[in-house]
Amino acid sequence: MKIAYIASYFPRECGIATFTEHLIKAVCRDTEDVPEVSVIAMNDEGQVYDYPPEVTFTIRQNHMEDYLDAAAHVNNSDVDLVVVQHEFGIFGGESGIYLLPFLHQIKVPYIVTFHTVLKEPSFMQKSVVREISRHASRVIVMSRLAISFLEDIYEVQADKMMLIPHGVPDFEKLSIRSDILPEALRHRKVIFTFGLLSRNKGIETVIKALPDVISQHPDVLYVVAGKTHPAVIRHAGEEYRQSLHTLVTELKLEDHVLFVDKFLTEDDLFAYLTHSDIYVTPYLSETQITSGTLTYALGAGAAVLSTPYWYAKELLEDGRGQLFGFAQHEELGALIHNLLDDHEALETLRTKASEYGRELQWSKMGARYRQLARKILSTPRPASVNNRPLPDVSALPPLNLTHIRRLTDDTGIVQHAKYGIPNLKEGYCLDDNSRALMMMLMAQPHRKSKDSPDLLPIYLSFIHYMQTPDGNFRNFLSFSRQYLDEVGSEDSFGRTVWALGYLVRYAPNNSYREFATELFHKSTQHFAALGHLRGRANAIIGVCHYLHYHPSDEGMFAVLDNMMLPMLEAWKNNATDKWRWFEKTMTYDNGILPLALFHVAELTGNETIQNIALESLSFLENLTMNRGYFAPVGNEGWLCEGGNCPLFDQQAIETMAMVLLYQQAHAVTGNRSYLQKMFTCYNWFLGENALRIPLYDHETHGCCDGLSPAGVNRNQGAESTVAYFISHLAVLKSLEMIPRQEKPIKTAIITTSAGMVSKIS
Repeated sequence: MKIAYIASYFPRECGIATFTEHLIKAVCRDTEDVPEVSVIAMNDEGQVYDYPPEVTFTIRQNHMEDYLDAAAHVNNSDVDLVVVQHEFGIFGGESGIYLLPFLHQIKVPYIVTFHTVLKEPSFMQKSVVREISRHASRVIVMSRLAISFLEDIYEVQADKMMLIPHGVPDFEKLSIRSDILPEALRHRKVIFTFGLLSRNKGIETVIKALPDVISQHPDVLYVVAGKTHPAVIRHAGEEYRQSLHTLVTELKLEDHVLFVDKFLTEDDLFAYLTHSDIYVTPYLSETQITSGTLTYALGAGAAVLSTPYWYAKELLEDGRGQLFGFAQHEELGALIHNLLDDHEALETLRTKASEYGRELQWSKMGARYRQLARKILSTPRPASVNNRPLPDVSALPPLNLTHIRRLTDDTGIVQHAKYGIPNLKEGYCLDDNSRALMMMLMAQPHRKSKDSPDLLPIYLSFIHYMQTPDGNFRNFLSFSRQYLDEVGSEDSFGRTVWALGYLVRYAPNNSYREFATELFHKSTQHFAALGHLRGRANAIIGVCHYLHYHPSDEGMFAVLDNMMLPMLEAWKNNATDKWRWFEKTMTYDNGILPLALFHVAELTGNETIQNIALESLSFLENLTMNRGYFAPVGNEGWLCEGGNCPLFDQQAIETMAMVLLYQQAHAVTGNRSYLQKMFTCYNWFLGENALRIPLYDHETHGCCDGLSPAGVNRNQGAESTVAYFISHLAVLKSLEMIPRQEKPIKTAIITTSAGMVSKIS
């Protein structure tokens, strides 16, 4: 059995690194069949360490390509199982999101130990923990409360979780080396705290308690051992440590406080703990689900005083320690007095701690990890299925337009949002209102409420308000309803023509159709002037919808022919054997170009145009679907012929275009594989993407604005949200139109934490 561990690692001075080092030794201890070890070590930014031989790969924390290379390293080795030591701060991207692509790419099972489980996680933290847990073979935590949080807040399955406490050294086998202790500890009553220093550790609480304590026990010495946390050093230097020194000076405690500015070895720690009378963890917040320092103190048989943070309350129950209030130095001082005055009470605490500590020894915890690993590897894994069945309609997230209504007022749909709150400062734009009009038309068959009739006239009225006397369109409007431009972009023009043509075809009544027809015809004089392919392609789709309702309009067919000429000329001039595209640069909203050709092919039956649509679709697909999920051409630099394809930033309109493209390709060709690819693209919104995180927010029912290198853009503006719902409605329509004999059978289906759909075998 070969196990790969991904974590920070010795000699990096970090609690996770120490834990991982001890865990590996424990798993390999006292067994004839010693597992082979491979460590994938996490390097904090800019740091390089002299690692031991078991480290076979290193990852620079904020370089996502390293995570993918690490996954390839695991897959190309003979690793059987990956063990993840999870702490948000050691992995890159927002809330450590870069870990997700690594876990998705590895081909072996993994287990994860969560060192932090938050009661009030952010959207990203919650999403990351859910996604990690969803695919893990087992989730390990170190406290009962962590299990409760994961089950109630993160919706992790109870039978997937396992409680394995934080291990401690087998202190009974260690010899006490008092020679490594400072001379200042001799003949003193020692109060001890150790660990990496940061403001939340509350060391000042103990210092403030000392004046009263030393009034009756003048031989007391408070020892604070540990370096300042590296993250604190990077952002604030030694400011906290200096503030503690200042406090010591102000209280005239120089002879009663000793700072040991070093990272303690196991021998150091045992020497200090056995020489101490009382151990204190004075943390300032309850939100700590585990503490290696407190566990070690208990394991060494120390008399422990602690603030009542989550882990301390659980670990010190049944009289294994005593608790005092957060920042309550007077209460702490009274407890210290009592213990120093009552030797029997002090020894009782030590005895109970020591008895419990024997159950936490690393040798026992390592055996539990080892047994779990063997159990996982002896259990057959379900075979992966490349061609997943199309989901039943009922398995999709419910259609909920709450956020659309939130963004819409009596003028139109607001362009941007800060998180899920409309950003009125940015006003409105024509693009979003045009797409919102089309979205509401698509939603009509699925809505029983009055949303569609209420919102349709708002969006259509906005389009009318933005049309200029000569039939062109402005794009931007302030919140105070002031025009912000004289003529909008060609993209906004083309998207509006698309929406108007769609309304002509699918209007709920004649009034809407006649109004849309009037606006549509008024704009046609500007078609010939469209100079950019995307603006032209959007307008072409609108013309095709119009002609589906007016198939005898010969004049409009002539207009369509003229609009198509620059598209075909661009293909002729730029497409080569290896570069099957309309331009030498692949930029934004790429799926719109072949989509327009498929609409023309459906309307006219022109095989040449259909073949170009198929070839350009195939080329685009090979670039964006080659990872097993959809990854659009990123907006950070775009793709030039012969260049590298940028991964970020990824925008929702790219995904919408691909969903509609595959829907139309299926409509034209009847090839059912396009429906599966359409659903794959749609799943980009639900977490099947480069970062393995959902953009659709099940709480707000909005859609995040895109994927960046650091994570998800949490703003939920109109463009992204409308793009999601158009994609959702297109998927609904396609699934409902599958012939009855082809319809997916309703099986047991679950919606995962990321909104993904899985079949239960």
